Amino acid sequence: MDPVSSTTVNRRTDTPHPRKEVIRMSAITHMDPDRRNRRSTSRMVRDHRLRYHNEVNAPPRAPIRTRETIAMPPFSPPTLTPSPTQFPRYSRQTLLATIGRTGQERLASTRVLVIGCGALGGASANLLARAGFGHITLVDRDYVELHNLQRQTLFDEADVAAHVPKAVAAATRLSQINSEIVVTPIVADVNPASIEPLINGVDLIVDGLDNFETRYLLNDAAVKHAIPWVYGGVIGSYGMTMTIRPGESACLRCVFPDAPSAGSAPTCDTAGVLGPTVDVISGLQVAEAMKLAVGATDSLNPGLIAVDLWALSFDRIPVPGPIPGCPACDACQFTYLDSATLNQSTSLCGHDAVQLLITPPVSLDLANLEDRLSRSGETLRNRFLLRFRPAFSGHELTVFPDGRAIIKGTTDPIEARTLYARYIGT
Repeated sequence: MDPVSSTTVNRRTDTPHPRKEVIRMSAITHMDPDRRNRRSTSRMVRDHRLRYHNEVNAPPRAPIRTRETIAMPPFSPPTLTPSPTQFPRYSRQTLLATIGRTGQERLASTRVLVIGCGALGGASANLLARAGFGHITLVDRDYVELHNLQRQTLFDEADVAAHVPKAVAAATRLSQINSEIVVTPIVADVNPASIEPLINGVDLIVDGLDNFETRYLLNDAAVKHAIPWVYGGVIGSYGMTMTIRPGESACLRCVFPDAPSAGSAPTCDTAGVLGPTVDVISGLQVAEAMKLAVGATDSLNPGLIAVDLWALSFDRIPVPGPIPGCPACDACQFTYLDSATLNQSTSLCGHDAVQLLITPPVSLDLANLEDRLSRSGETLRNRFLLRFRPAFSGHELTVFPDGRAIIKGTTDPIEARTLYARYIGT
């Protein structure tokens, strides 16, 4: 029985009522040497006796069964026609004096780009959609795998079984969460050739990336085009976030002038990821995105926030404005953005895999490629990708229509290129 929609009534009994004894004790406790008080107490006792007499001699009531359940009428919510700024879903948010109706309108008109739809990006996108950001673009190069589900909350086992790209699976889920916003998925790699078209027209960017090189590329593009972005990163139980407003605050290269050398920093492959830390950092990121959208610049994070959820430490490190001598902010040297040669191979966090880029991009016919590869191993294809597992091999190749591929089972770029040339061609 639903405890919310029913009321339980107990049967009356014939046990002598203890009220007489209560009245007697009440009279004793109210005795006072003062005569006026004694008269008042007597009237009170008389009134109690009269009420008790009326109750005892009242006509018998209809018997009620023990533990009888009386069903309450079903609740019918009123039919509402939402307006763009008065959606019932946002009623608790617009009650906040820091947001209100005007702030909600600004959220609805904000175009936000989320780069990376894994743990941080997915958690951030979820909060952005629920908050009512009107236009969300999701960019990710990867597909959903079983080990993602521990910390990537937008996906489920059905996405794993269907080999759905993360951007597509995330967009599908967000459209179910909030059908009143526009969510655009883009299955693509973020590199010097693609990042400027991706950020064109957006108001702010939320970082969901998993590697330093692409973050520095994002920083270059955001600083060049004066687009605010919110950095976030999580390794193990430790996470950091920083809000970057080009020209107003320090940028990523002001704080970390150079990316760590290969192999010198822990990754999710070597250190793991604590799921709750992802939620803490993504919550901070989206709160900052909301402040940017509503114009609450005085409340923005003025530095670097570092959290270790397991050790229960929370540190705020003040960072001044743009630092003189910064190669990006001060010298406008966009080293990562202006790179003459694209990085043709990238080791992927959490995959034991290498991504290969084809420059310039090509247009593959995945159906014809599947027909050819099916003679050499196991294939699985959908409209987004083709997965191929060569016979008698521990490798797996996932090929995208633009020729990009993820070679799983190796972290050696040379071996990855060899497998690509052997099965896909050059």
